[in-house]
Amino acid sequence: MSMFSHPFMIYALLGGTGIAAACGAVGFFLVLRAQVFTGDALSHVAFTGALAALAFGVDLRIGLFAATIAVALLLGALGRRGRADDVVIGNVFAWILGLGVFFLTMYTTDRSGSGNGSATINVLFGSILGLSSSQAQTALWIGVGVVAVLLVIARPLLFATLDEAVAAARGVPVRVLGFVFLALVGAATAEATQAVGALLLLGLVAAPAGTALVLTDRPFRGLGLAIALAVGEMWAGLTLAYFVPRMPPSFSITAVATVVYAAAMIYRSLSRRRAVVPTAATAAAATGVATGPIPARVRTAESVAAADTVSV
Repeated sequence: MSMFSHPFMIYALLGGTGIAAACGAVGFFLVLRAQVFTGDALSHVAFTGALAALAFGVDLRIGLFAATIAVALLLGALGRRGRADDVVIGNVFAWILGLGVFFLTMYTTDRSGSGNGSATINVLFGSILGLSSSQAQTALWIGVGVVAVLLVIARPLLFATLDEAVAAARGVPVRVLGFVFLALVGAATAEATQAVGALLLLGLVAAPAGTALVLTDRPFRGLGLAIALAVGEMWAGLTLAYFVPRMPPSFSITAVATVVYAAAMIYRSLSRRRAVVPTAATAAAATGVATGPIPARVRTAESVAAADTVSV
């Protein structure tokens, strides 16, 4: 029986496509802007927001989106020009983790008997195979929206990423772009939590983007490649989880992303080695410098010339 005959696989592939596209898009700029730590922090914010929603008895998705977007904007406000720095992220990170423990205690104490005890496990490790039709469509459209907004601001955001001071001097709204980008990261993080969970989310955000930057140094080609890689790795991970039922889909997705990144690193290393050897040989030939052992006839001629010099 084909995996496409199962509705839960169709919903997972549908929602996973939107989630992966959003993660690939925002992840590319996170890696380019050296803000990967922001994605890691927001993944834990998603866990805390979900626990807060569960503790107060509201929809889990409300807590996810409200917490991640609000904290993302807070990180931008506390940073410089809408870009959070590591000190700010570290302090907010510690506070958010403590708050998560508090909400976890509230939830397990007051609402553990409400029949939703597996919710915390799903937030931590993902539950993409449990998406309903409406949830899958929502995830797809949120992903499309995140990618669309990011494509609209991609050029000025790239300018601000590569040279923030010059971009500001040229009239680019660097701070506003920083806030918009962080809000998009928060939305993508909240939506992706249901696919791979808060603990493994960073792999889906960073690995495809890192692979794209290894394979190309052209920004917009890298952006498209990061999105394509993220979607392909999502599909490959879900397929692997289907054919190996004992393998959790969150693990298979991040495992595929990690393997692809490792393969890209190996490919780049081998390509550089192959490029260095011909270059060295060509340079040696151009300068007349021998790169190998001296032929026997040359050694014989040199010996005869040396003997004649001594005899004279």
